[in-house]
This record gives sequence, C-alpha cells and structure tokens, in this order.
Amino acid sequence: MSKETILVVDDEQNIIELARLYLEQDGYRVEQANTGKQALDKIKQVDPALMILDLMLPEIDGWEVCRRVRATSELPIIMLTARDDDVDKIVGLELGADDYMTKPFNPRELVARVKAILRRSDRIASPTKVFRIGDLTIDPARREVTVAGQPIELRTKEFDCLLTLAEHKGIVLSREKLLELAWGYDFAGQTRTVDVHVAHLRKKIAHSTAQIETVTGVGYKLVG
Repeated sequence: MSKETILVVDDEQNIIELARLYLEQDGYRVEQANTGKQALDKIKQVDPALMILDLMLPEIDGWEVCRRVRATSELPIIMLTARDDDVDKIVGLELGADDYMTKPFNPRELVARVKAILRRSDRIASPTKVFRIGDLTIDPARREVTVAGQPIELRTKEFDCLLTLAEHKGIVLSREKLLELAWGYDFAGQTRTVDVHVAHLRKKIAHSTAQIETVTGVGYKLVG
C-alpha cells in the first residue's frame, strides 16, 4: 500500500533527488517544486501529507511560503536552511514550521523526522479525552484550546507540546523527553526547538490558571 505524498521544495535539484531517493525507498511518493510559487501551486494540486521546504528560494522565499501556508493549513513543514543560524531556525518555528534541518543533512535522519512528524500527526488526530487543567481546556479531537471558555490560537507544534504537557500534568518533562513525545524523535542538540515553543505557549496562556513551570536543570511541567 502506497504511503503519503511528500512535497520537496528546493532550487537545488541534487537536494531534491537525494531526498527523493531515500523517501521513495521508504515507500513515500515524492513531488517537487523549485520555487516558492511552484510550491504554493503544487500544494493545491497534490495535497501533500508533509512539505520539506528550503528557505532560500526564487520568486517567493521559504519564510513567506510558510507564512501563506499557515494562514489556511496545518500542513506539516520541515524547513531546510543552508546556515547553522539560530535566527533562521527560530523565525521558521515562529512562522509555524514543525521542524528544521541544516544543510548538508543526513538523508536517513530526514526520513526519520518525516516519519516521526506524520506519526505524531496521526496520533493527535485520533479521538481521545478532553483535558482540563484549571480554566485551560484542551480538546485533541478538535485541536482546540480555550482559557476560561475563550479560544486560544495555537500553531501545530505549540498544540502538540501543550497536549503532551497536559497528558503528563504535574510531571516534569525534560526537553529531550518533550522532543521525543511531542515531535516524535530524540535528537541531541535540538532542545532549542522546545524552548521556543514553550516561550510562545506561556504568552498565549498567560491569563490562565494553568501555567508551564520551569524546573531548573530538569525541564518543564504543566500545573494548574
């Protein structure tokens, strides 16, 4: 049985072919785009399960592509950057990317991250109980969060991170454990991703009786 379609967006054909080789070996169908405009058009045409998106693209750059996609869709996005620069990564995450990788990348790791994100998306989509912590309510089936009955808009991974903390209410989760549970993988050096999402969550639920506490030297826990 064929797996989902992955859209690989890059203006370097060798990068696309490398990703295609490893993704197709694992059973995925691969579509490609070489510019930002092509990427936006391709999304409408093939309805991919996930997009691998380079930042430096002709016509429309990766940041703007991500911004436009997130305005209407929860399509999982892995961003690729040629620079090992925290600014690029943080901006990408703030725009709603689910993950990022720095070029040159290990293609096996790329496939592992694709699998992890899709597996996590499938699990979150499955009906499960509603979590209530103080005046904070999290409905996984509807992917809705409210504080005192008022809806709170969260990006994909912000929701996943908050849900994971709610599933372990009062329990301290290390950054590495949050990566494993909310992102679906455990990869050393990526804990900055967790910090960025927790910082955003704190701002968005600042008026809730539920709060995300930092346990110095250990990690985070949700209390309320």
